[in-house]
Amino acid sequence: MIDSQKRDYLYYIINKTRKYNIDNISRTKAYQHFYMKHPEIKWALVASIVSRNAGWNMTDLCLPPYKKLLSERERTQLFMTYERANWLIFSDAFPQLLIYELSLKSDLKLFDLLDDLHVSKFMKEEWLIFSKTKNKDRLMIALIINEQNVIQHPVISQPYFRKNVFLSLPYVLQNNLMLNAVLLPTSTGRLYGSFIHGFTNVNNRIRLGKKLATQLFHPVVYPSLMDFILRIEHTGSRYDYERFLSVNFPKSPMLRTIYPIVDHQDNIRIDWYKSGGVKKKWLSLEQDEIEEISKSFYNKRNLLFAYFYIKNIFN
Repeated sequence: MIDSQKRDYLYYIINKTRKYNIDNISRTKAYQHFYMKHPEIKWALVASIVSRNAGWNMTDLCLPPYKKLLSERERTQLFMTYERANWLIFSDAFPQLLIYELSLKSDLKLFDLLDDLHVSKFMKEEWLIFSKTKNKDRLMIALIINEQNVIQHPVISQPYFRKNVFLSLPYVLQNNLMLNAVLLPTSTGRLYGSFIHGFTNVNNRIRLGKKLATQLFHPVVYPSLMDFILRIEHTGSRYDYERFLSVNFPKSPMLRTIYPIVDHQDNIRIDWYKSGGVKKKWLSLEQDEIEEISKSFYNKRNLLFAYFYIKNIFN
C-alpha cells in the first residue's frame, strides 16, 4: 500500500469513528447499522445491545430514587464511568469494523492499519485468522475479550474511578444485591439477560459478555430481539422497552434531553495483550441457558423504589 493511500484510509477511519463516537445514542446506532450490513460480525449486535443498556443506566440516574439516594456528585461520577467505558470501547472497536468493511470493498487485507490505530496485537491476529477461516464465533469472543481488556486500565483500575465509584457504598451495595443487569429486550415483553456481579473483575465481564452472546443468538430470543431493535429507536430511556411490559414506574427521560456531549481526552494506548496475554478460559463460548429475568429484575427495582418512597415519607 502506498503512503498516500494509507493516509486516505486512516483519515476516513479516524473521521468516521469520531463522527459516531459523540454519545451513547450515536454509538448504539452505529453498531446496529454495521451489524445489519455485516451480520457475520456478530459482536456488532452484542455491542449495540450492551450499549443500549449503558444508555438506560445513564438515564436511571435522573429518576427520583437515584436523585434522592445519591448526591449530584455521585451521579455525575457514575454517568462518567458509563460514558468513558462506552466511548473507549467504541474508539477501539469501530475502527476495526471499518477496516474490515474497507477490506471487503477494496478486496485487500488492510489489517496492517490496526497498528497505526493502536489496536492490540491480539486483535490483529484474530482479524487475519477470521479472513481465512470465517469463524464468526471465534471473532465475536475475541472482540469481547479485547473490549473488556481495553477498559480495564483506563476505567476500571483508574484511581479516580476506583476511589469514587467502585469503592463507594452505592456501588458496593448495588454489586452485592445484584441490582443491575444487562437486558435483552424483545417486542413480546419478555426480557432475557444476566445480572451483573463483580463488574471490576475482567474475568467476570468477559464471562458475562459470552453469556449474553449465547442468549442473544439463541433461536428463541433472536427473532423477537431483532424485531424490537428494528422497530424501536434507541433513546436511552427505559420506556423504549417498558412500553411492552406491565410495569408502573416513572418514565425515564431521553438521554439527549438531560446529558451534554462529553469531550473525551484520549490517553496513550498501551497494548493490554503485550503485558497480560490471554487466558485459556476466555476463549471458549459459554453454553448458557436462556434466562427470562423481567420478574426478578423488576422485583429488585420495586424494592429500590419502595425504599425511596418510605425514606421520603419519614424525612
